[in-house]
Amino acid sequence: MLGTQPIFTIHAELEAIMNLGQTPYGERRIIGITGGTVRGAKLNGRVLPGGADWQIIRTDGAADIQARYTIEADNGARILVSSDGLRHGPPDVMKQLAAGDSVDPSLYYFRTAMRFETSDASAGWLNRIVALARGAREAQAVRLDVYEVE
Repeated sequence: MLGTQPIFTIHAELEAIMNLGQTPYGERRIIGITGGTVRGAKLNGRVLPGGADWQIIRTDGAADIQARYTIEADNGARILVSSDGLRHGPPDVMKQLAAGDSVDPSLYYFRTAMRFETSDASAGWLNRIVALARGAREAQAVRLDVYEVE
């Protein structure tokens, strides 16, 4: 069961897509994460530069997403984030997203399963939860509304 309100929202700023072309697995892309913010009822902080989103665009057009990055909470706690998900939608909507257009996130599917890891006792509760996020792709950023699985 999911909570009714996000425990926090991540707004991650992104580099331009590095396209590695067609590999045996699909079209491989890497998108660097340059920073961002984390705001919500249970966590506030910033996304540190240096993470990335590794994607494979599958033959059915879905983006298989694996992101790894670090959050630094306002109190200094550092939290590793592991996020695996999918993004897909009608071809015309996905074309608009690829062009950097603003698209209503209800027109496409963007969900991730998230796990966290930290050594900081103040954020230790994150070590013991699984979260699901509803995402929205922006021109140079991603917004994730993060919900704890209860």
